Amino acid sequence: MAELDIGKHCQIDSCHQKDFLPFVCDSCSGVFCLEHRSREAHSCSEEPVAREPRPAGGSTSHHCSFEDCKRKEVLPVTCPQCEKHFCLAHRHQDDHKCEKLEVQKPRMAATKELVQRIVESKDGSKRKGRRGAKNSATAAKVALMKLKLHAAGDKGLPQTERTYFQVYLPKESKDTSQPMFFCSKWSVGKVVDYAASLASLKNNNNVLTAKLRLCHPETGEALRMDDTLLSLLTCPETPLHNGGNVILEYLDNDSSSLEDVSQYITLS
Repeated sequence: MAELDIGKHCQIDSCHQKDFLPFVCDSCSGVFCLEHRSREAHSCSEEPVAREPRPAGGSTSHHCSFEDCKRKEVLPVTCPQCEKHFCLAHRHQDDHKCEKLEVQKPRMAATKELVQRIVESKDGSKRKGRRGAKNSATAAKVALMKLKLHAAGDKGLPQTERTYFQVYLPKESKDTSQPMFFCSKWSVGKVVDYAASLASLKNNNNVLTAKLRLCHPETGEALRMDDTLLSLLTCPETPLHNGGNVILEYLDNDSSSLEDVSQYITLS
C-alpha cells in the first residue's frame, strides 16, 4: 500500500523534522514543527502581523474541539482534514478521532480464513497422494506417544537422546514388528546389531551371505551402515521420523533395497 503524503518538514535546516500537523508562522508564513513554532525559536525575520485590539477582558486562546477537553492554545492548531481547532494533545487525527480519518477495514480475519483454506486444501492433496499416513511426520508424533509405553531399549539412555521406531522384522520372523528405541547418536550399523539382539535375529554380517540391513519404510532403500540416526532424522528429502517405522531384512550383497515395502507394513 502506498504511503500517505501527510504533513510537512520543519524549515529549520538543522531540524527538518516531519510534523503531521505543522505550524505556520503568522509573520513569515514559514512551516515549523512544535519545537520551532514560536518566532524566537525559528528566529523570525519578519515583523509580527498587527492584530486587531482585543476587547477588554477578551481572550485570543483557541479552545480544543475534542469532547470534554478544556485545554486552550495560544496559537491555532488546526486539523487540515476536518479544519477544527485542537490542543497539542489532540492535534493528530487518531487522537481527536477525526471524522475524516480513513480507517483501514479489518481484513485479518478474512485473510486468515483464506490462508487456512489454502493450507487445508494442500494437506488434503498430500494425504491423497501418500501411500500411507503412518509414514507422515504428524502420524509419527501420535505413534511416538504409544511407542514410549511399550518400546524396548537401553533404559540407561537419556530421554533426550532416545529415538523410537516400530521395527518391522524379516519375513520369516515369528513376530511382524516390535517397538524399540535407540540412541540418536548411534550409527545404523549399531542400530542393526542392537535391534537384532532384542528380536533374537541372526546377524552374521561378517560373512558373505545375505546380511541384515535397516531399510527406509517408504523407499525401501537400505540405509548406509555408517550414517547416524540423527543425520537420517534431519534428512531434507526422505527423513526418518521419531515414532515412525523402519524395516529390518536380510539382503544379498548385490541388493540395495527392498522390492516392495507393502509386504512388511500394512498401510491404511
